[in-house]
Amino acid sequence: MEKALIKTNFVDIGTPKRGKVRDIYDLGEKLLIVASDRLSAFDVVLPTGIPDKGKVLTKLSVFWFKQVEDIVKNHILEVDVDRYPEILKKHSDSLRDRSMLVKKARIIPVECVVRGYLSGSGWSDYKKTGTICGIELPEGLVESSKLEHPIFTPTTKAEEGHDMNISFEDLTAMIGERLAATLRDLSIKIYEKGCEIAERKGILIADTKFEFGIVDNEIVIVDEILTPDSSRFWSKKLYKAGGAQDSYDKQIVRDYLLTLDWNKTYPGPELPESIAAKARARYIEILEILTSQGL
Repeated sequence: MEKALIKTNFVDIGTPKRGKVRDIYDLGEKLLIVASDRLSAFDVVLPTGIPDKGKVLTKLSVFWFKQVEDIVKNHILEVDVDRYPEILKKHSDSLRDRSMLVKKARIIPVECVVRGYLSGSGWSDYKKTGTICGIELPEGLVESSKLEHPIFTPTTKAEEGHDMNISFEDLTAMIGERLAATLRDLSIKIYEKGCEIAERKGILIADTKFEFGIVDNEIVIVDEILTPDSSRFWSKKLYKAGGAQDSYDKQIVRDYLLTLDWNKTYPGPELPESIAAKARARYIEILEILTSQGL
């Protein structure tokens, strides 16, 4: 692949808190979040990155944050690198289109997953138990079935390793009934609006996950929103329940990894250049479809 991965380690502005994909720099009263080109699959960061992936994630997140501002506020302060603090100016080329200056938030330690279709781990759980996260579903559903109503299926938020599904009752015990209900209601509202916008572009959002934090005693949405890393995007035109769907996300990578003798633990395997190139093309394609803008 011709394009090189952008380095996101800027030692002169401090040591970042490094997530699976994002690097977070503490700038005092605010944070700098940089979306790298790292790729996580099955909760393992792979040694092979996807060029421009960080730009796609950031551009899509900025787009969606604006679309749902009437539902929930977000943590963004600035995304234009030309307006960044002076200390960041020398890194403008590396930061452009893949970074955000954001408010500091007290993160609520849960992944807020919403499912509108039966896929992925939800499909696996349904086949075994007829339920997802304690929610009983009708009998006779098939893979990729559209659910009658979107369901809220939270997970723990693991810094390392695998997130774990929890029931709404578990979530209530963790963070309290009022906050749990608020996160559930916000998540479903955001998902439903996202689905409405995406369907007009010919895209179905099978499922997604959100993260929230608290700023000045108010809940805000943080991190990323409705990106190929946090969501399953399907073609509305090609959708047909009864099997797996062709996805505009890292499913190409997941499918390749499932052909390997790998136990889904560190270290992950290198990706062939052809698989990385296909994944990059899919990320850029969904950006163009949803926002009508390219890189």
